Amino acid sequence: MKPLRPARFALLCALCVFALRSPAAPRPNVLLLMSDDLANTLGCYGHPLAKTPNLDAFAKRAMLFERAYCQFPHCNPSRASLLSGLRPHTTRVTDNADNLYQNIPGVMTLPHHFRRNGYATARCGKIFHLGVPTGTESMDDPQAWDFGTPFKDERPYPPKRESAVKVTTGKKQGLPWTETTGTDDDLVDGNFAKTAVEWLEKRDKSKPFFLAVGFHRPHLPLVAPAKYFDLYPFDSIKLPTEPADDEADIPAPARNGSVPGYTINTTPEQRRAAIRGYLATVSFMDAQAGRVLDALKRLSLADNTIVIFAADHGWHLGEHGLWHKRSLFEESARVPFLVHAPGAKGNGRRTTSLAELLDIYPTLCDLTGVPAPASLQGKSLRPVLNDPKAVLHEGAFTQARRGANAEHWGRSVRTARWRCTEWDEGRNGIELYDHDADPREFTNLANDPKHAVVLKELRTVLAAKLPPITK
Repeated sequence: MKPLRPARFALLCALCVFALRSPAAPRPNVLLLMSDDLANTLGCYGHPLAKTPNLDAFAKRAMLFERAYCQFPHCNPSRASLLSGLRPHTTRVTDNADNLYQNIPGVMTLPHHFRRNGYATARCGKIFHLGVPTGTESMDDPQAWDFGTPFKDERPYPPKRESAVKVTTGKKQGLPWTETTGTDDDLVDGNFAKTAVEWLEKRDKSKPFFLAVGFHRPHLPLVAPAKYFDLYPFDSIKLPTEPADDEADIPAPARNGSVPGYTINTTPEQRRAAIRGYLATVSFMDAQAGRVLDALKRLSLADNTIVIFAADHGWHLGEHGLWHKRSLFEESARVPFLVHAPGAKGNGRRTTSLAELLDIYPTLCDLTGVPAPASLQGKSLRPVLNDPKAVLHEGAFTQARRGANAEHWGRSVRTARWRCTEWDEGRNGIELYDHDADPREFTNLANDPKHAVVLKELRTVLAAKLPPITK
């Protein structure tokens, strides 16, 4: 054996000392921020009116996904899918009364999995489904959390109700909104932000954390302090413009009523008031998200924390004559999705690569080194986070129930160019939209012979990927 040269010996000694003195790199923390019923109504997504300075600033250091989609545009089904990592036809959760844990006994949810793998877990607000505004904790996973906030009722602030008529029943409904005179912390989202910051300050520092903060706004009722309404002068609010015959080629299940009754039978002034209320609550939610993000910086946690901001699904503000969620149009199925992963090469960039909320679970496992359950049906977005041009999905898939009695089942695939939607496996309507030429989905090409080949291909993909849901 040759003796080590002095220089090599010195280098070896230095490396040994470094190895002895340097503990293993700490596992990254996780902050999951969620908004309820939020369309892509953010400044960073190009909305002309939305004032969302905190999320806009966060987007500058995160990857912004321009084509991210929920798996079911309804609160409980979407959240059950995201948090279990399973598609709705697997969870069989298709309305707010369905129970994930009864349908899949022993299901390992995302926060529960992280808790079992050594993370301190906390929930502030609506992560699993909670009724709004009265609240129910029946869909939460109590095994998932070391700490969880109770839901507080917002009924001390009764909303003003703008009269509307539900097409399917003729009953009076409303577009509920109100400007409160209190502070941010008088409302639940402000209280959740405050509690999240306090938890970060007092957390168990011996463990990495998984903190999930779920804001209720802009879910109805549209409640926010008056200062957020003041950001949007009534005269600045514009209604969506659409062709007069927009609904002529839309299958009946796709246009069968906004639930529960926010329809085109309202006056233009009522609809503008509703849009103003929606924008005000988006700005209110943005301010609360900013409080939590600011705390990460102040506590020197930002450099080792994966941060995800997402919504459970989108929301219609009159597009296609609809005023709600549950549709398979872009406004309802598409969601804002921002991801900051420490050290990722794509931070601060945008991507058109398709993503699904289903991808959050495997992505967080991949980025933290937590073993991913074999049952997960999404994909890790790590390749896209490092290269915005990477392609993981050829299509993003969404399912829905529509109709006066939720009797129609819809399934939809969104590719880079196309959206194809079937109602009741095509028996009650088919839709095909070319997003290159028609990004607002005004012209249904399903009956155009020129597109018969692509329609057949996409319907084959739908049938293979999304079997009918059995209840």
